[in-house]
This record gives sequence, structure tokens and C-alpha cells, in this order.
Amino acid sequence: MNPRLAEGNSADPGGEPDGFETWTALQKATDQTRANLIADIVGHPQGAPSVRELEYMNPALGEDAIRRHLGVLRDVGVVAELVVEPGNRVRGYPYKFYQLTPQARALFDRNDLFPADAWQRQYARVEKTGEIAELEAMPRPE
Repeated sequence: MNPRLAEGNSADPGGEPDGFETWTALQKATDQTRANLIADIVGHPQGAPSVRELEYMNPALGEDAIRRHLGVLRDVGVVAELVVEPGNRVRGYPYKFYQLTPQARALFDRNDLFPADAWQRQYARVEKTGEIAELEAMPRPE
């Protein structure tokens, strides 16, 4: 067992006191497609892109596939969904955004995965359309 992965584990190998299962999270996060989505989340200027922004960065996937992969990552505690309250939504703009959970960020940091500075530089190099630049600048819910 990797000692860095074992840090903070309870009696459940691969689990932490808060119920976050490190082994499951790593297994789901290291799937190539989901790893690409995580890299884009980490690289996003606000650390919380919408599905539309993720689709721009991963055009071969499509929105439905992205939502499925985000659902898997959400189910294992790697990403959290941020939702704009109904009264604050703007027609035609996304109201759901995705960010890493603190547990996932800590796990990735312990294992030198998805370094923020590297992925932010990579993300910034991608030429964006006016729509995507506008979406990137939108405020995110807390």
C-alpha cells in the first residue's frame, strides 16, 4: 500500500474518516476521459467550468458523455456541483458548474496528480471563442 495514500485513513483501507474512498476516487479519476475532464476543471480560470466549457475543451465527447463522466466523479466525491439558485439564473447561460472537492484536491496533491499551475498554463494556451471567454468570466456560486 502506498503510504501517502494511507495518510488519514480510518480502519477502512482506502477510506477516510469523512467517507471519501481514496482508492475508488483514484480508480475513477485515472480513467483517461475523466482525467482529461479533471485536468480541464483544474486548469479553468475559476476552477469550476460548466458542461459547455468542458465540451469546448473536449469536442469529441459531447454534453451527454461529459455529464455521465461528471456524474461518476461526483458519486465518488471527486467533483462537486455548484448550482446557481433559480432566481439568479440567466436565460441561455449555464447554471451548473463543477469543481474538485477538497478531499480530491488533497488526494491529488499527496500523489502529485493534476498540479494546478501546469494545467492552468495548458488551459490558458487554448484559443477560446467569444462565447467561451464570456462563460469563463461568469461568476460562480459559492
